[in-house]
Amino acid sequence: MFRKTTLLACAAMVMPIQVHANDLRDALTTRMPDLMALYRDLHAHPELSMQEVRTAKKLAAQMRSLGFAVTEGVGGTGVVAEMRNGSGPIVMLRADMDGLPVTEETGLPFASKVRVTSSSGVESGVMHACGHDTHMTAWIAAAELLAARKDQWSGTLLMIAEPGEEVGLGAKAMLDDGLYTRFPKPDYALAFHDAAQYPAGMIGYSTEYAYANVDSVDILVRGQGGHGAYPHTTKDPIVLASAIVMKLQTLVSREVNPIEPAVVTVGSFHAGTKHNVIPAEAKLQLTVRSYDAETRKLLLDGIARIARGEAVAAGLPEDRMPVVTVLEGSTPAAANTPDFAQEMARLFTARFGAERVKQVPPVMAGEDFGRYRLADPDHIRSLIFWVGGVPQDKYYAAQIGGASLPSLHSALWAPDAEKVVGTAAEALAAAALELMPVGDVAE
Repeated sequence: MFRKTTLLACAAMVMPIQVHANDLRDALTTRMPDLMALYRDLHAHPELSMQEVRTAKKLAAQMRSLGFAVTEGVGGTGVVAEMRNGSGPIVMLRADMDGLPVTEETGLPFASKVRVTSSSGVESGVMHACGHDTHMTAWIAAAELLAARKDQWSGTLLMIAEPGEEVGLGAKAMLDDGLYTRFPKPDYALAFHDAAQYPAGMIGYSTEYAYANVDSVDILVRGQGGHGAYPHTTKDPIVLASAIVMKLQTLVSREVNPIEPAVVTVGSFHAGTKHNVIPAEAKLQLTVRSYDAETRKLLLDGIARIARGEAVAAGLPEDRMPVVTVLEGSTPAAANTPDFAQEMARLFTARFGAERVKQVPPVMAGEDFGRYRLADPDHIRSLIFWVGGVPQDKYYAAQIGGASLPSLHSALWAPDAEKVVGTAAEALAAAALELMPVGDVAE
């Protein structure tokens, strides 16, 4: 049993705190029925990465109606909406649009019934299991707030709707398609992500790394197949691949500094077709996570070295060495600009209260938002923060030993969309107003 003081502490975390009345919050309250209708529509009609045709058209139409100059088809299905409002800084707000190949099990009346068959022939449902529907709705809400308050800010507002975030391709595709040459390069870049580990309405932030380097690595282990009864006539790739898997565990435990976070996970091991046949190949699929560039290089170089070394030890000839491939779609770490993150945290705390704004640890998940800053790190200051989405009754129950909470990418993830959208939209709009005061001139 939790002590009474512990229960009160939990209750304090999940109770919404109204620090002071403000017109942004009041406007969002008035608009919330229409925003929730938009959210439900986006939720019911998810589209897979780089296929967000309907979604992009819907968002583009909404932005045009608000007076933005809109360009579609940037980096595939990406949308760029620009509003120039005098001299001053350029502030970019990003949302991501894609869903996941997950069959929804939330039981919501507006649950997705979309089904697709992939190019590999696998049929599945499609769901906004990562909450990108809340991201897009808050993005529209923030645009509405700022478009209605042009007398309160001066500068350029750049709103981008990114495709393909889930496969790590969207930010790169938009940058490669001239995001910073065809459109103004931002001085500030902001985004948020809903969070399945925090109570609805809580804001979490980190002062440097927020998300990790994410590399997907394939290893093709080549041997010499044959009859299972005569293993001495073969070079068994299953045994060799197993040795590689075990040796890979030493990368984190014995080569990475213990105070540096790192992950090497073998998520897939495929080989063979029959009990008594030793195959000619085995295939491994890895996910590799780190924060800094040095640790990332150590891990990737170590994987290649270990795969080759175990093959040499097994007596494989040079032309049968394993093939190690780092796949396209790997994403660099998303690191916030430290002083900017602290500046925005102070702003959020003033608006929402210290009980709702917390500094939190970074996560080992991936987010390609980091690419926008990395394209010009000396110029662009950026922040990606989290907004808790767990319905407060469920969060409270989980803290006192109730049912476990579904994570992002779960078929059961159903955030408290109203609180996510309201909190995130207010935070984004307030940040933009702070960064673009009337009469300011960009350096």
